[in-house]
Amino acid sequence: MDQPPKPNPSQSHPSPPVAEMHQSDADEDDENVKQLRECSSVYLALQDCLVNSNRNWKSCQNEVQALKACNDRRKK
Repeated sequence: MDQPPKPNPSQSHPSPPVAEMHQSDADEDDENVKQLRECSSVYLALQDCLVNSNRNWKSCQNEVQALKACNDRRKK
């Protein structure tokens, strides 16, 4: 039987490109961020950290704590 050739594991394949945010996603995020008011920059920093760390919450704890603190100050 004819079978398709198997990929050679020694050949390096380029990584798939990182998915870019679509404008409609950005618009939705903008609306959500506006609701955060003065904490929006902290929230966006957390989002950037999560994107850069492949959604690893443990590596973004500084940003998580900063957002929590900002939100607590806002509620007072």
